[in-house]
Amino acid sequence: MTQPPAAPLPAASPAATPRPVLVVDFGAQYAQLIARRVREASVYSEIVPHTATVEAMLAKNPVAIILSGGPSSVYADGAPSVDPALFDAGIPVLGICYGFQAMAQALGGTVARTGSSEFGGTAVTIAGAGELLAGSPAEQSVWMSHGDSVQAAPAGFDVLATSSGSPVAAFEDRTRNLYGLQWHPEVRHSPLGQRALENFLYTGAGLAPDWNPGNVIADQVAAIRAQVGSARVICGLSGGVDSSVAAALVQKAVGDQLTCVFVDHGLLRSGEAEQVEKDFVAATGVTLKVVDARERFLDALAGVSDPETKRKIIGREFIRVFEQAAREVVADAGDAGAEVKFLVQGTLYPDVVESGGGEGAANIKSHHNVGGLPDDLQFSLVEPLRALFKDEVRAVGLELGVPEAIVWRQPFPGPGLGIRIVGEVTAERLEILRAADAIAREELTRAGLDREIWQCPVVLLGDVRSVGVQGDGRTYGHPIVLRPVSSEDAMTADWTRLPYDVLAIISTRITNEVREVNRVVLDVTSKPPGTIEWE
Repeated sequence: MTQPPAAPLPAASPAATPRPVLVVDFGAQYAQLIARRVREASVYSEIVPHTATVEAMLAKNPVAIILSGGPSSVYADGAPSVDPALFDAGIPVLGICYGFQAMAQALGGTVARTGSSEFGGTAVTIAGAGELLAGSPAEQSVWMSHGDSVQAAPAGFDVLATSSGSPVAAFEDRTRNLYGLQWHPEVRHSPLGQRALENFLYTGAGLAPDWNPGNVIADQVAAIRAQVGSARVICGLSGGVDSSVAAALVQKAVGDQLTCVFVDHGLLRSGEAEQVEKDFVAATGVTLKVVDARERFLDALAGVSDPETKRKIIGREFIRVFEQAAREVVADAGDAGAEVKFLVQGTLYPDVVESGGGEGAANIKSHHNVGGLPDDLQFSLVEPLRALFKDEVRAVGLELGVPEAIVWRQPFPGPGLGIRIVGEVTAERLEILRAADAIAREELTRAGLDREIWQCPVVLLGDVRSVGVQGDGRTYGHPIVLRPVSSEDAMTADWTRLPYDVLAIISTRITNEVREVNRVVLDVTSKPPGTIEWE
């Protein structure tokens, strides 16, 4: 049964990194979501690729293992398989969808294509609740996505559920603490899915709901001190929640060894440079060095339209600016023998996953602080948030006392407006986009929608022009795209249904006040298939 939430966040104190629940990724669309749902159950989780050996998995000292779904058929040539030795290791295991079928096949069950696929909402009948489905009604709706099904469970397993296309839709072997579900408990379309996950974690694996993002503070403060020692550290501060929370964590660990460097790269939104200099310093008292590099970045981006190239240029120039800033930090301190060895970055887990640096992840786009770093980087990186999702970062920030105005600021990408201009980045295009973005933000705030949406990127289609009519004359202006989205962690998102009257005001103001724009359009794409940012 679902247990009550964990106790309030404990006071920070040195602690060991928790033993993880490992999510083995078989190429699933929802692998990251499984890891999130485990964390929502107050249990720590990490993702590993299906190519990891059993020995490598056990070396992480897991408390439980979850096998994700995936696009393959278990009996197809070259399909990922599960080493049966995993099930003899004494670790509780839950298989989901493909992971469920791979478990069944590895243990002697039968998996076959029946010709009766199940996609989307599906009714299942509970044949025996057991531990995994305790508290479930006799009939329930779940979210399926499969063409194969388990025809016969392995020896020693009890069948817990069936559906019209799945003779065995769930099973368990309590003696060995092995469990499986054909459906996806991690998605919200399976209303009782979280209960099933928690039954596995709390009852099947015997785990306590005692992890929360606040635990990260104690772990990371100790880890940062051990990594940094007495060396000087600089942090790339953008004013967003990620870099601000990372800076606050490092400052808590090493105090005045940290200098934050704010690079005004000319790709910021209206008023952001002033906000960073005032709000963050006032809230934290951190030492802040401001670098005006607007001309440098514009020169480096001149003539470049390819989004990946833009990201890598911005990442490279960031590092070069930091290297110069580090030398100046030492010079300003009057310590000629000192050296800045560490660079703090607000890298998050979705950044790592989308940049192909996650376990088993495809390279969707290079984030400037992951895929865009130069090979000759002169710093060692300190990335205290690298294992966290955005909502977990916010929880850490609140626990650290970072002001809510910063913690709840809408996400803004490190490459800034450089990846919100489709096409070449120029000073003129930046001014057009800043003006349109400022209007959109102002009206969303006026309507009280800041907390209703995750963020609203405003995109300038720099290489596109459309015909319009203004003042009884023909115009040939740029389109502006509004991209309001709702999300929990940026791994998945849906477009936000903003009120029509708010959209109308934004559109009217932009086309009236930004003379180069004659058309405003709304992006109504979810993620997947589209990413939140256009580039």
